[in-house]
Amino acid sequence: MSCTNEKNSKKTVHRHMTIEEILSFFPHKAQRLSQEITNAGLHCVGCHAATWETLEAGMLGHGMTNEAIDKLVQRLNALLEEQDEESLDTISLTKKAASKFMEILEEEGKPGWGMRFDDKLAGCNGFEYILDYSESALPDDTIFESYGVQIHVNNNKVARLLGAIIDYFDGLQGSGFKIINPNVRSSCGCGTSHNY
Repeated sequence: MSCTNEKNSKKTVHRHMTIEEILSFFPHKAQRLSQEITNAGLHCVGCHAATWETLEAGMLGHGMTNEAIDKLVQRLNALLEEQDEESLDTISLTKKAASKFMEILEEEGKPGWGMRFDDKLAGCNGFEYILDYSESALPDDTIFESYGVQIHVNNNKVARLLGAIIDYFDGLQGSGFKIINPNVRSSCGCGTSHNY
């Protein structure tokens, strides 16, 4: 079964695709798509079921409704519609992450502040990311701007963080900011540390 819309040959996700097909058809968004699928309650991303079981079969098998399947398909296609922020010469936020960060700034009484993006040696695999408030950039910072939020990064860290996308997820297993960094070569099983 093809995932091509015959009218405009634009690829979209549909309920009869397997998870493996979804991730292989859209490799540039695979990390974010798999996170969205996992957040919906399907934890078979990467397991043997993903190679043969359709999104619909997986969701129904996990007790989800047709309405939940339709909502997941809509979310996956909305994610594919998002303008690609994935550029190796910048650090960016997704629209959802920027909106959530500005909401947090309002709650904390820090409107207009930027985001400090950093990493440090920690964990079982080398480095952990740090996201924090930043009232203003420091003299040795590079400033990136995304959806109205300034991202402040120490010049010494830019090379290994360049190309990163900061996203925000809400899901059954919790919510929070997640970093997608093309420079990462390995990560630990607990998911909290990584190496370059």
